[in-house]
Amino acid sequence: MKYLPISPDLFINNRNNFVSRLKPRSIAIFNSSDEFPRSGDQTFIFKQNPDFFYLTGIDQEQCRLILFPDCPNPVYKTVLFLRQTNENIAVWEGHKYTKEEALAVSGITAIFWTDDFENILHSIIHYAENVYLNTNENDRYSHKVVYNDLRFIKKMQEDYPLHTYHRAATIMRDLRAIKSQPEIELTQRACAITRDAFVRVLKFVKPGVAEYEIEAEIIHEFIRQRSTGHAYTPIIASGKNANILHYNDNNQVCNDGDVILFDFGAEYANYNADLSRSIPVNGKFTQRQRDVYNAVLRVMNEAKKMLVAGTIWNEYHEEVGKVMTSELIGLGLLTKHDVEKQNPAIPAYKKYFMHGTSHHLGIDVHDFASRYQAFAEGNILTCEPGIYIPEEGLGIRLENDILITKGGNIDLMADIPIDAEEIESIMNAH
Repeated sequence: MKYLPISPDLFINNRNNFVSRLKPRSIAIFNSSDEFPRSGDQTFIFKQNPDFFYLTGIDQEQCRLILFPDCPNPVYKTVLFLRQTNENIAVWEGHKYTKEEALAVSGITAIFWTDDFENILHSIIHYAENVYLNTNENDRYSHKVVYNDLRFIKKMQEDYPLHTYHRAATIMRDLRAIKSQPEIELTQRACAITRDAFVRVLKFVKPGVAEYEIEAEIIHEFIRQRSTGHAYTPIIASGKNANILHYNDNNQVCNDGDVILFDFGAEYANYNADLSRSIPVNGKFTQRQRDVYNAVLRVMNEAKKMLVAGTIWNEYHEEVGKVMTSELIGLGLLTKHDVEKQNPAIPAYKKYFMHGTSHHLGIDVHDFASRYQAFAEGNILTCEPGIYIPEEGLGIRLENDILITKGGNIDLMADIPIDAEEIESIMNAH
């Protein structure tokens, strides 16, 4: 891993919080992610299962975790299983965790090789009544490929049909949404790396550069600061491309007079940043571009005020919609008559602002959390309004990452340039 070591206290506390919510006489089992085939004999770069990482800190394939707080054999209350290395693996794939290294990372003392999993599980599972198994229950996701957890569930139910099975995800959904201080610090590190990449880009962009050249500047800054890389596929959308919400071809030349919409973020120690900015290719906004930009910034500033503990998701988005509607009228994109005759199910503002304003952020960019629970202290949420005007070849989106605390919210990206004048000043300083 490129990132610096993390204190095992984070993962010890996460496990304690998880097992405290289990029913009596329960065993919970977590798996690392699959290694997914890319083509031929290649696999995609390994990405750890976020729940497994949350509980262990282990960033390696072919590993398992057993949590059985009521196990009659105290050795097996918490057990980590590691892929056992050998000379061949060491030569072809490189270093794998030793048991001593895995202890230092996870704080788990009972560590065995993955080959021992079946025997150890069989020796203790009959002393449990309940079995908690994990799946990806992110409500933005619909699986089309059978992955490790699903195969494991099927095998467990075949091997041990008379146990009572429960979903670990319902517990993880509550726990992962509330970030501890170490998680906040890791997210802040991801944000700081993202800031430096953005400032680097501001000094680099000029008419005639290609979107992919900008992407290269970003990944350069990420990697040199120990980031694993992009938190998600970056969007470098110049001109009319900014009206494609998930544009990632990043293959066009940036033309004088256009605005570039950026949406990118660094991943650091599996925690993610998520930033959006919009800048003029030539270093100077036109008056129309500035007016739209400042309208989006005003919506963002008003929306940030609503990101407090107790805010209800749907009500929040409705209120942001009202602010956006007012700004769109001010820009001449909507009229009061448009608003009066709008379909309440599809408000008029949706023509120019069609996505949500916020999502949870953490180990996943769209982090695992309930959209039906009120925002709470410890939540980290994006705030990302935008205005998209295809007929003008202009799209503006601004996005910062916001931490909710007892005393209000904290903008984790408050030090990243956002005012139009500051962006122009940096772009023209060289």
